Amino acid sequence: MKSGWRLGATELAAAFAAGTLTPLAVWQDCNARISALNPELNALIALNPEAEAAAEASTQRWQQGRPLSPLDGVPVTIKDNLNVAGLATTWGNKALADRPAEHDELSVARCRRAGMVILGKTNVPEFTLEGYTDNPLFGVTRNPWNTALTPGGSTGGGVASVAAGFAPLAIGTDGGGSIRRPASHTGLVGFKPSIGAVARVNSLPQVMLDFEVIGPIGRSVADTATLFNIMAGEDARDRKSLRVSQGWVDCTTRPERLRILYVPRFGDNPLDPHIAASVADAAAVLRAQGHEVIEGELPFSLDFVDAFWPMLGAVAVAALFERYPEAEPVAAEKFRTQAARGRDMGAASYLNAIDDIDAFRRRVSAAFDQVDVIMTPSAAALPWPAEQGYPTEIDGREVGPRGHAIYTGWVNACGHPAINLPSAPAREGLPIGFQLVGNFGDDELLFRLAAEYEAAAQAGWQWPGETANTPDTQR
Repeated sequence: MKSGWRLGATELAAAFAAGTLTPLAVWQDCNARISALNPELNALIALNPEAEAAAEASTQRWQQGRPLSPLDGVPVTIKDNLNVAGLATTWGNKALADRPAEHDELSVARCRRAGMVILGKTNVPEFTLEGYTDNPLFGVTRNPWNTALTPGGSTGGGVASVAAGFAPLAIGTDGGGSIRRPASHTGLVGFKPSIGAVARVNSLPQVMLDFEVIGPIGRSVADTATLFNIMAGEDARDRKSLRVSQGWVDCTTRPERLRILYVPRFGDNPLDPHIAASVADAAAVLRAQGHEVIEGELPFSLDFVDAFWPMLGAVAVAALFERYPEAEPVAAEKFRTQAARGRDMGAASYLNAIDDIDAFRRRVSAAFDQVDVIMTPSAAALPWPAEQGYPTEIDGREVGPRGHAIYTGWVNACGHPAINLPSAPAREGLPIGFQLVGNFGDDELLFRLAAEYEAAAQAGWQWPGETANTPDTQR
């Protein structure tokens, strides 16, 4: 039997049901793994003191044949911009470090009610507004595939915790690609749901409008879908959740022949050639499954998204400091400068931009009358040095702070679901991913297509630093 930390979530549940492993033994395995590797990776920034008791209680339930859910006893990590009762939600800012949350965010509460073992909080960039993971409070998080490099962000600690074997699952947030891009940099499955598919209650201030959603991260499609099922669902306190209510997602049924628009790159923007080749191979896999894969350009302009993004970030930081004035003096200087720009922005300009969001969403919805799924790379660059905010060059060309991130933000702006899937790695072994974007509310369809791709590509999980011939008993 493999060590508990090596198993996926559905494998763990099967082992619990068979009595070959217990949640308590798995918690002990994961805890030992964390002790050994977290000092270098810095993925987890706070451990849950109640985790052992939760694992003991789950062990008793399985022994009595009364598990609370398919994931009872399975460990999960939580991003440090989501409230976990009793633990501080620091957002990577020193002024917020000593304020334990009074209530769980709803998705965390649903995991707790399902019997899952909450291991702790994962590191984020300050205010979760950047595409790498470093902050003045806890420092830099590193990529398990190469610790000199970043796992991306802002869910960098979350993906690092899953890729390193601290937990089989993580909960993150995605406001501009913050689940999908880090998942692509660490070889994981990362899902951004439709707006409202995972209700939001007891949250931090929603400074990113409704662009930011909560989503699951795992090492397989089945694991990720099962966590989504635990978290998803409506709640009357979040009216947006009432329009996207859906039943239990089943990713075991093969989808019918789909019309897939494959967009290999956005205009003349630079793209790492390893990524381009890998995603093209993934498109060929989907075509071989009988889907109609048509290569082309996006059928709508992204000019609005490109222009709105700096405005959204500036207003978000200004609003954040309005709510937490004590956070501003200790925040990084770049955020204080950003907040000043946000305060100087005219209200009319911002309200007009919100109208433009609605118009953009209508254009994207119309485009999905002609296609079922849009496929693109998840990131334009491979992971870069961990302490560096962004890659300054891609394929020999200089880029700005969002040059690596151009493929994901538009999906947040329109609110549609998207999933990152691993494709063939670069020659040096670094992971690469691509995203599938569905029509609004087609969350289940994406999981079904993702599961079909995963099976066809035979892209099973391989641990960082191990070859296919490494025995399971090692490490």
